[in-house]
Amino acid sequence: MAFQFSERALDLHRRVKDFIDTEIIPVEKEYKQEVDAARRAGNAFIVPRTIERLKAKARAAGLWNLFLPASELGAGLTNLEYAPLCELMGRVSIAAEVFNCSAPDTGNMETLVRYASPEIQERWLKPLLAGEIRSGFAMTEPEVASSDATNIEASIVRDGDHYVLNGRKWFTSGASDPRCKVLIFMGKTDPDNPNRHRQQSMIVVPVETQGVRIVRDLSVFGYDDAPHGHAEVHFEEVRVPLGNLLLGEGRGFEISQGRLGPGRIHHCMRLIGRAEVALELMCRRTLDRSAFGKRIADQGVWRERIAESRILIDQARLMVLNAAYMMDTVGNKVAAKEIAMIKVIAPNMACKVIDWAIQAHGGAGVSQDTGLAHAYASARTLRLADGPDEVHRNAIAKLELARYQVR
Repeated sequence: MAFQFSERALDLHRRVKDFIDTEIIPVEKEYKQEVDAARRAGNAFIVPRTIERLKAKARAAGLWNLFLPASELGAGLTNLEYAPLCELMGRVSIAAEVFNCSAPDTGNMETLVRYASPEIQERWLKPLLAGEIRSGFAMTEPEVASSDATNIEASIVRDGDHYVLNGRKWFTSGASDPRCKVLIFMGKTDPDNPNRHRQQSMIVVPVETQGVRIVRDLSVFGYDDAPHGHAEVHFEEVRVPLGNLLLGEGRGFEISQGRLGPGRIHHCMRLIGRAEVALELMCRRTLDRSAFGKRIADQGVWRERIAESRILIDQARLMVLNAAYMMDTVGNKVAAKEIAMIKVIAPNMACKVIDWAIQAHGGAGVSQDTGLAHAYASARTLRLADGPDEVHRNAIAKLELARYQVR
């Protein structure tokens, strides 16, 4: 299939690449130094000045909110047109935030665009779109297998003109960021509904609401990912106005499915960008170093791994572009199998390529000097986030078997 991109999309691709090369990469080291200095001072969750300067430049350049499809609030790109921009952003860890295109804000903004009242949009969507605040998505819970979203135990109980929220959430990414001002909380409004997919609802919760308590910051393979982070958050008798509920009671699972489709495309394309960087580092390293009398690049095992990496990356890219194209042309529901497949393919591909790059670098690969260790931790996490491999494989198998069921 020949994927066609508009002139505007191609121009944005050129401009985003140039901005990353000329504005972000030269100050990436400065950004990391700011975070490390804050960590040494005892609080890594301080927003580096570098990121805010870059955001202002990107917004002034018109490279802002590129993720929003079919909306005058963003660039209006299709999923297919936006996917290559995501790949570019995936090459540098801070790039997505610079363009106001980082998770979970993108998913939250899409959710608020689709399902929030005009009042909620004015209060929370507007500053998110402006990059003035950040947000979190409180769904995963420590006490249940959250790979099945119907398992969640957090409660949303109506009490007069408010809902009362109770529950424990964790891996609420971004909640520890001092700019995080609002959360989207998923809980059960109708736990006894015989339809398990109509028990859940989603509601907008200001972080400063009484009863919202950030308990701790969770590490991922030892990384705190500051100043973004992944928090455990407890909700104890949190009172939120009725108008903060999104779409209606019992519609939470429906919202989550609509929210996750584009998010999975974004994650997968960023992983492809990350894998491309790992392959580049692998090639440069093997060309630069010698062992047992010849360059590492001239040894058969490394040529095999480099070739396999190129094949795996290109396969994954084509699959992701195909899923994006199907989402644009036939919708998320029809493209469910393709979306599930890329969510399995991309993280596994990235883990393998990054692991080989680590091996090529020896001790340097697992140190802080190359960035490969953190890249691996991030890629490995995405075999869990937005649904683990096993859930997606099960969905793929069910859809495939359905083609042969006797009717």
